[in-house]
Amino acid sequence: MLTRIRNASEKRHQSTKIPASRMSRSIAKVLQQEGFIAEISEEGEGISAHLILQLKYSGKHRYPTIRSMQRVSKPGLRIYKNTRGLPKVLGGLGVAIISTSKGVMSDRDARKRGVGGEVLCYVY
Repeated sequence: MLTRIRNASEKRHQSTKIPASRMSRSIAKVLQQEGFIAEISEEGEGISAHLILQLKYSGKHRYPTIRSMQRVSKPGLRIYKNTRGLPKVLGGLGVAIISTSKGVMSDRDARKRGVGGEVLCYVY
């Protein structure tokens, strides 16, 4: 999912199509809340379900809002942080997406709620 968004953003595509899953839906909602994605829509049902993400650009030259997306936690090495250990991406300008027991949320929301969890990715 992250690679598809990153590639579409670099090539300045208007939208990108991602296979739908519960995790990809929740990550897309966090990206939309943080202002990196304009709109989320869904097409198809069951196995053929896809999310269509409308990407955002700024300025006359259409600079991508998403400059970088880095996956942190991997299947071979999971990265977990408690509330005090949650990372600040670019001093608070970026967003870390955290999977907690209360759902997938940004690092700011996790700090407000006082929960930690698995650090999925950094977006800035």
